[in-house]
Amino acid sequence: MSKELWKPGNMLYPLPAVMVSCQRIGEKPNIITVAWTGTVCTNPAMVYISVRPERYSYDIIKDTKEFVINLTTKELAKATDFCGVRSGRDTDKFKEMKLTPSKSEHIFAPGIEEAPVNIECKVKEILELGSHHMFLAEVVGVHADKAYMDENGKFDLNKAELLAYSHGEYFDLGRKIGTFGFSVRKKTKKKSKKK
Repeated sequence: MSKELWKPGNMLYPLPAVMVSCQRIGEKPNIITVAWTGTVCTNPAMVYISVRPERYSYDIIKDTKEFVINLTTKELAKATDFCGVRSGRDTDKFKEMKLTPSKSEHIFAPGIEEAPVNIECKVKEILELGSHHMFLAEVVGVHADKAYMDENGKFDLNKAELLAYSHGEYFDLGRKIGTFGFSVRKKTKKKSKKK
């Protein structure tokens, strides 16, 4: 193998491509597409999004201290891209992409009805890191589409054809190659049938 040494950069891919919805009281809701997002804690459940301060949604989230992370699917790819390249200053993204605002349970900002999962978040801290500021938030509610419940009542989100972002390109997730712990799980021996 031969590798080149590059200057420091964000090469941690793939990432989830999510649509983040936000809204001030008395104003239209807005959506921003974010790939700089992830889990930071299980208990309490906490996530983060990182947003450039010049983005229209930045001040909305900073002022309201809340947002909704909406997971995206192959079917939502066009809307996901559109909401990342158009500004809410000039465009009603819900209207343009024919998306439906859904009522949240614990915050004012709406979710996106067409998304398989809506994660309601309350901002706990804003870290000014440089080009992006990180909104560290507690998850206060999750809405999951019943269409992805299997016959045993288990939520099977993998059937949603979730979207991922890698170095400027969108991908739907591929086939399953293992489950958590498969590398150390003991193999069960098949019993041979005696004739």
